[in-house]
Amino acid sequence: MLKTFKRTRMCNAVAVMALSAISIGCTNSGKPALNTQAASLSASQTVNKRASSFNVEYERFTLENGLTVLLHVDRSDPVAAVALTAHVGSAREKEGRTGFAHLFEHLLFLESENLGKGGLDKLSARIGGSGANGSTSRDSTNYYQTVPIDALEKMIWAEADKLGFFINTVTDPVLAKEKQVVKNEKRQRVDNRAYGHNQYVIDKNLYPAGHPYSWQVIGSLDDLQNATLADVKAFFNTWYVPNNVVLTIAGDIDVAQTKSWVKKYFAEIPAGETIPKLATQPAKLDETVKRFHIDNFAQAPMLTMVWPTVPQYHDDYYALQVLSQYLSEGKNAPLNKVLIDEKKLTSNLYLYGYDAELAGQLQLQVMAFNGVDLNAVYAGIEEAFARFEKEGIAPEDLARIKAGQETEFYQGLSSVLGKGFQLAQYEIFAGNAAFISQDVKKILGVSQDDVMRVYRTYLKDKPYVASSFVPKGNKELVLAGSTKANVVEELIVEGAEEAFDASIAADYERTPSSFDRAKEPAYGASIEVTPPQVWQSTLSSGIDIAGISNDEVPLVAFEIKLDGGMLLDPAGKAGTANLLAELLLKGTATKTPKQLEQEIQLLGATLQTNASETAVTISGSVLSKHYDALMALVTEVLLSPRFDEAEFALAKDDVINQIEQIKANPNAIAAAEFKALLYGNAHPFAQTPLGEKESVTAISLDDVKAFYRNNISPSVAKFHVVGDIEPSDVKQALVTLNSAWVPKKVSLPIVSEPSLPETSQLFFYDVPDAKQSVLYFGHAGPKATHSDAYLASVMNYRLGGGGFASQLMQELRENKGYTYGIRSSFSSDQYTGEFIIKSAVRSNVTLEATQAIQDILLSYGNGYSSEDLEVTKGFTLKSGARAFETLGAKLNMVDEISDIGLPNDYVLQQQAEVKALTVDDVKRLYNAYVHPGKMIYLVVGDKATQFKRLEALGLGTPVLLNP
Repeated sequence: MLKTFKRTRMCNAVAVMALSAISIGCTNSGKPALNTQAASLSASQTVNKRASSFNVEYERFTLENGLTVLLHVDRSDPVAAVALTAHVGSAREKEGRTGFAHLFEHLLFLESENLGKGGLDKLSARIGGSGANGSTSRDSTNYYQTVPIDALEKMIWAEADKLGFFINTVTDPVLAKEKQVVKNEKRQRVDNRAYGHNQYVIDKNLYPAGHPYSWQVIGSLDDLQNATLADVKAFFNTWYVPNNVVLTIAGDIDVAQTKSWVKKYFAEIPAGETIPKLATQPAKLDETVKRFHIDNFAQAPMLTMVWPTVPQYHDDYYALQVLSQYLSEGKNAPLNKVLIDEKKLTSNLYLYGYDAELAGQLQLQVMAFNGVDLNAVYAGIEEAFARFEKEGIAPEDLARIKAGQETEFYQGLSSVLGKGFQLAQYEIFAGNAAFISQDVKKILGVSQDDVMRVYRTYLKDKPYVASSFVPKGNKELVLAGSTKANVVEELIVEGAEEAFDASIAADYERTPSSFDRAKEPAYGASIEVTPPQVWQSTLSSGIDIAGISNDEVPLVAFEIKLDGGMLLDPAGKAGTANLLAELLLKGTATKTPKQLEQEIQLLGATLQTNASETAVTISGSVLSKHYDALMALVTEVLLSPRFDEAEFALAKDDVINQIEQIKANPNAIAAAEFKALLYGNAHPFAQTPLGEKESVTAISLDDVKAFYRNNISPSVAKFHVVGDIEPSDVKQALVTLNSAWVPKKVSLPIVSEPSLPETSQLFFYDVPDAKQSVLYFGHAGPKATHSDAYLASVMNYRLGGGGFASQLMQELRENKGYTYGIRSSFSSDQYTGEFIIKSAVRSNVTLEATQAIQDILLSYGNGYSSEDLEVTKGFTLKSGARAFETLGAKLNMVDEISDIGLPNDYVLQQQAEVKALTVDDVKRLYNAYVHPGKMIYLVVGDKATQFKRLEALGLGTPVLLNP
């Protein structure tokens, strides 16, 4: 029910555990002006004809200045996605001047000549957009947003301003402020997290000095600080030119009108110099390189091994994808068998391709259990590879991997933005958007021989780079032969950052135009938001069903929620529900864990289980043609779980490892400690569903079986389903489950709501040498069934729920440069509610950031204006056009109706509430549900430098939570 209006401008600047096969970038096609080409892309043209017919029709044209434009029509929702992709990432930078592409990802949102300071964010809020966002990779930078269709011309106008009417607005104060924001992002993503420096160590040793992939996308703190205004402007003028950009527009568009708008706003922007294509530069290692690092945050040792491979879309790229998945994912994976099942060295490993335009690399990452020698992990890896070399990949394993890739293909096209990104991806890096059909053919054309061939070509006996990251005091665990990695750690120094004044207006000469660009285009024809129809039913066993039928893509998404979850954990056995969820997919009475997993994967399906504070949930997605077969497996999972002893032991090890890893993450520490402070130790919500190490250790398999017998019943089951399926087919697939599942009475406990403290309280959790302080402030809020629950979230939009439209973000990020991001939110369920403000700020402004938040909290209610209300209403009402676009959004709507008991037309009722909202109503809501004088203030950071300073808040000496 609670819509939190958040937008975090998060940049994909740091390599993550599992990287998508899709990266976005662009190159100019060189086609003559307005030379159009239409194409129909059919996923049915696959080698084995397994994919059902599915077309992505698009039109491509090129302006005289070289701008390539891709248009795709999708009538399913009254929205359009607009994406501007520049073919410039970190690979186009120079050593010593790194981080510029990522810096521009930030700068291009701040101001332009015709939108003014913060104009894009203000526009996004008014028109109900998804929030202007961006991402940076090694080879491209993307700017994108989904908007209601009546605002399409406004977005085209705004995107053109980025390209042709922006750079004059960048001044020294603007640059100084945004340097602080980007450096805060680097601290948050890299410096203040466990294993954050790992990718830096890998790439520095994998690529020779000067190679464009040898530095990180986000750059270095020194390079960012040393960047001059002249450097920045020269970089922009070289790379952010029409002939180096692809514009993609997908959605409910009028093609002729859209082409006219594109020509109007983009055509007079001059082309830049011709940009030659960079040649591929695969990494070459003459010998194995081993490095180690003692990690300030790590709680367990981690080994990473990386081999040079091939760029994206190389013929071997596809077989390498299959190889990495087969070796590492699932019960039949050799690495899983040896390292997890047999040797019990880890519960956490990944093998994935970090593939880009110029080179590729295959990365194996194993986070071992506490105290495990990484030499033992290495020996296990060698053993797993030897087994694969002997046995190869079986036809059924190859088939299941291809089935999963087929499903992923459709999932990538389930939104207009996803379709737009896919088209741009192929246009840029594969040479033509029509390559989408070839891509599917190549994926499904991989043979057993191909998989073994690429293993022998790129992994077997080949040199690699290995990094060992270990906790303090555990140097003896590093891989033999490793030498110390050169990692630069930032020192915490008070007043070390460059000062700036964000209020100084930029003074510049305006760029001439053939028409008045300062005049914002009008809205298009008004649109009516029509929520999808939700159907509901109850089966004879007691299962409540709710769903939405939609045939936009041939996919079905569903979930089975079983009320109770952690609330039903036995006394002293916290974590029992979670262990049940861990075991439900580990086999059935008639299927081993391996057999069950393979049958799911052969359908190209995904199936997950999860335990929360209030429910155990089974969820998944599948191609609609395989829905019945998957539901037969789900029925078996629910009615006859295997409760395998070996799998139970592995699950306990895995959960204990997860509990340990919370201690390695300041954000996770803050979330867990805040829960305990808010609810008090005796409350069931004071702990996480994982439980504690002691309680999990005490749980037996019999405890889990008893939890299943007593609490898993159709009487507390809700089935939610959305996608390409009719209600009658949903019910038919549940016939066996309905008839065989015996109902039982399950008593759910009464849960008390937390009370407000009498006065504000200040707490501190010490993480020595933390580069940032995590701030977690808040108190109890209204629960989901409260009549004001929705409107409280609406009230919060301008405080901290509206991203860049909020006061907290504007003050702490845009005006002061203290943080990469901050938000406030109301969250709730049918039991309790919470109001939380959270952020990570650079360590040396912990006090100042907290004071700034307090100032905003004290003034927000009385200072709320009619302009604030207008912006809030504009966003809230207009954003409804994109509220139900994806399957996930539709499933969320079904959840709110089914779980909370909202009426089927609750969306329209909420719109009426917002329309009637007054400034006085908002002030009442704020005074009722936000209490600055009765707030829990929790800081997780470096005690040595920040603890005493916080006494200046006037809240007394902080209570130290981990003395």
